[in-house]
Amino acid sequence: MPESELPEDVLAEAERLTRLARDAVDPDEAATYRSVRDDLVGEYEFRARHREEDDVLVLHPDEWVDDDGIVDPTEIEDVDRGIERPLSGTGEDHEWSAVEEHNAACVAAVAEEHGADHAANARAFADFLGNHYVRRIETAGAPEVREFVEEYYPRNAWPTAEQRSLLPESLELLFDAADAEVPEYN
Repeated sequence: MPESELPEDVLAEAERLTRLARDAVDPDEAATYRSVRDDLVGEYEFRARHREEDDVLVLHPDEWVDDDGIVDPTEIEDVDRGIERPLSGTGEDHEWSAVEEHNAACVAAVAEEHGADHAANARAFADFLGNHYVRRIETAGAPEVREFVEEYYPRNAWPTAEQRSLLPESLELLFDAADAEVPEYN
């Protein structure tokens, strides 16, 4: 697989911003997220769009696009330059190790600074996100966080009463460790 022209951190941020735009209730907030995303990938002379029918972030080089904003097939010399990143569902199996390493580092930071109860909650979320979606902490959107809080955590984490009471704060700490904000999931 050829290396992307967009750095991995730019791709991850573009995914995160697209999820935030997708999940935003306020149309102005969604437009702001899309604008920030478009500016980010525009620095690399790429364009981004959310293909809603299969919930995929599509990125392609500017030169593929005609004056009307439509991709011109005659301008495409190397289709591998285009990038598609699913925004829901699972990632690729070969990505799991890298995702787990990244998420484990975030959990370790929470454990070191905030103790065992927060670390247990952080580890539960990292396990959920890595095993079910093969995704890094900072790429989680509101649907994934909601699924974790409402379904996975009560049934699979076996939290103590103290851990359960700390869950919202634990998620904040974990997302802080991943240098991101917890999506609005309530």
